[in-house]
Amino acid sequence: MLIEDMMNRNIVTVRPTDTIRLAMLITAQHRIRHLPVIDEYGKLVGILSDRDLRDACPSKLETDVDDSVFYRKVSEIMHKDVVTAHPLDFVEEAAYSLYENKIGCLPVVDGGLLKGIITETDILYTLVEIMGVQQPSSHLEVEVDDRPGALADVAAVIKQHQCNISSVLIFPGRTFGKKNLVIRVQTIDPRKIVASLEESGFTIIWPKNTGA
Repeated sequence: MLIEDMMNRNIVTVRPTDTIRLAMLITAQHRIRHLPVIDEYGKLVGILSDRDLRDACPSKLETDVDDSVFYRKVSEIMHKDVVTAHPLDFVEEAAYSLYENKIGCLPVVDGGLLKGIITETDILYTLVEIMGVQQPSSHLEVEVDDRPGALADVAAVIKQHQCNISSVLIFPGRTFGKKNLVIRVQTIDPRKIVASLEESGFTIIWPKNTGA
């Protein structure tokens, strides 16, 4: 899946000359945590987080507060070295970028212009969709040899039961030369499938002790 297929195009932004007070009002009104900062041409020049705004403002415990801080320009506190994504990047690349840089969002930029934004919540929801968790289904985890055709062999057994596969993920196995296939099948009772897989010589990691 490409980022352009899931990014939020209805972007709330501020200008570098806007005040911290305005930025705070915008984040509260729209209930958002990140504010891209763009110039008059739509070019991304920085980004603000709700934490940046909180850190720039006086503590609520202070009694002698200088209100002038709220009228400082956004450009004074924004992050200028912004980690971005391109609309044609893949979702998994965006997820890795968020994780690697320990950030909560990626502005999506094409030719310097802001086209959208993708957040960690968007990534999480996309994972839920990819895994098919929102549909009635069951989780299977099968250990296979790390060889070409192993996935096709497992799928062939599942096909015998006229059962659709919602999603497949592949992880390194617990032992060398093995892979774990994490499969969601569109049935709420996978016991017959599990029994067939075991009869075919596959090791079932989950579900265990089905009694089939």
